Amino acid sequence: MSPLSLQELETQLKQLDGWTIENGKLHREYKFPSFVEAFGFMSSLALVSEALGHHPEWFNVYNRVTIDLTTHDAGGITSKDIAWATKANQLG
Repeated sequence: MSPLSLQELETQLKQLDGWTIENGKLHREYKFPSFVEAFGFMSSLALVSEALGHHPEWFNVYNRVTIDLTTHDAGGITSKDIAWATKANQLG
């Protein structure tokens, strides 16, 4: 799997509401009404991660979940990251 080109990435970002590129990774912060909802979101995405065979770098503080995505073995952002971010937006 190869990293997306800059043009491909820009096209995909237009479809990913709330996601940006930070430090060469797809990045987004979600905010929820409570810790339980934030943790539920993460639990749901843990199942998605296993199904896709692709796991995020993420961080949770109370009602916030911060996510960074990259495909380490490809050396950049790939279609796997886009698929994961799309599913996160559907769940969040």
